[in-house]
Amino acid sequence: MNFVDILGFAAAALVLLTFGMKTMLPLRLFAIASNVLFASYGFLANIYPVMLLHLALLPLNVMRLVQLRRLIANIRSSQDGEISAERLLPFMTIHSLEPNELLISKGEASDALYYLAEGEVEIVELNKTVGAGSILGEIGIFAKDQRRTATIVTRSKCLVYKLTASRAKQLYFQDPAFGFAVLQIVIKRLLENKQDQRPLRAQPKLPRKIGVAQRLWARAKAHRLRRRQPM
Repeated sequence: MNFVDILGFAAAALVLLTFGMKTMLPLRLFAIASNVLFASYGFLANIYPVMLLHLALLPLNVMRLVQLRRLIANIRSSQDGEISAERLLPFMTIHSLEPNELLISKGEASDALYYLAEGEVEIVELNKTVGAGSILGEIGIFAKDQRRTATIVTRSKCLVYKLTASRAKQLYFQDPAFGFAVLQIVIKRLLENKQDQRPLRAQPKLPRKIGVAQRLWARAKAHRLRRRQPM
């Protein structure tokens, strides 16, 4: 067995390992290595169809590897749950709002999400004010019934950018980094809303429960006293 044969067997082994990979990054790396070895084997063994095939596959695998690494970098950069407004501006329309103007009404159909560039708005149900840099209306777009879950009113002069629901869904499926960031924002917003609403629901019930318990105890005590009195 000479060097050319060893080169051919090594290239074949790399192809076999490529089919055994479970994730895309090592698969592309092994595919590139096998392309290099098979192209060298085809050249040295004068098997030019094999050489030409793997010379054509080599740049394709390199291009896919670069795209994959760029995708991983974008997802890692979006793990803080922030969406880059600069990337979305070409798809958005700008609107200027006056103070005390209704931006979102609870229960209405969700047709867009908003990026608050300037000013402050209030989430009425939570009695919470948010400022510039916030994403608004994202939950309703991806909800099953596509309805608004809160009412939002401007508290100062605001500048907002509007992204339609159809465009937002296209970006969600076409740009994994955007979809990952939206998913984190939705989860974060739901957890915040749950924490803000919990005290409001718990407080009114406490006096009522205590009152019922006291009345039941008083009735039981009066009944025992009546039974002890002589006839």
